[in-house]
Amino acid sequence: MGHLRELRTRLVRAVLAIVIGTVVAWIYYEPILNFLTEPYNDIRPLLSDRGIETDIVITGIGGAFQFQLKISLVVGVLLSSPVWLWQIWGFVLPALHRNEKRWALLLTATGAPLFVSGAGLAYIVLPKAMEVLIGFVPDGFGSLLTGAEYFDFIIRMMLVFGVAAEIPLVVVILNRIGAVSARQLANARPWIVIGIFIFAAIATPTTDPLTMVFLAAPMTVLYFISEIIAKLTDRKRGKAAAEAELADDEVSSLDD
Repeated sequence: MGHLRELRTRLVRAVLAIVIGTVVAWIYYEPILNFLTEPYNDIRPLLSDRGIETDIVITGIGGAFQFQLKISLVVGVLLSSPVWLWQIWGFVLPALHRNEKRWALLLTATGAPLFVSGAGLAYIVLPKAMEVLIGFVPDGFGSLLTGAEYFDFIIRMMLVFGVAAEIPLVVVILNRIGAVSARQLANARPWIVIGIFIFAAIATPTTDPLTMVFLAAPMTVLYFISEIIAKLTDRKRGKAAAEAELADDEVSSLDD
């Protein structure tokens, strides 16, 4: 019952933090909206020069309210993430051993910057991706995007790039638990690189190779880095095993 009460308290704190974050995002809705629509506004003159008129519209009587509420909620979850993540961490922490706590902290401190970096790269690639997709509009046609479609497209792109940036973390974890070795990673390197490019081609919603390269190239570099880390880990593990074996030989006594 004590654990259940603690869980209830932490859930209440997490939900309260999300509500406060959502209210803050609602108050600053205009600058947030300007930030989200900046990639789209950058490509409108380029599309206009090609004879393609495009605009973002909101449909329905309550569409504007739902759109603002959705953006505020998503931004509120992001703003309050340090609080609710800490609540989750605080609930799980007592059940971990000291070594597990150290690794959990290290993985969290590494995974968060990687995800943010991937999402930031997606924001940079967004104008090119939208220019390619909207560029398929035939001559004499215009392009109208609903606010919900535009927001979903941005979120999907950032999630794909953010998750893809976690590749080195996943590889390091698999190597750390002994699932894969550095030699296995080196032998599978050509196939993994091909798989990365196939994943990038499928995950990116555009059909141009440039956007695919923007996703595949950082993923490949991060994989090479994780392979180096795995090699160093295996070398350290082998050295520790050799020292342990030597210590066993030293302490064992052989009587005639």
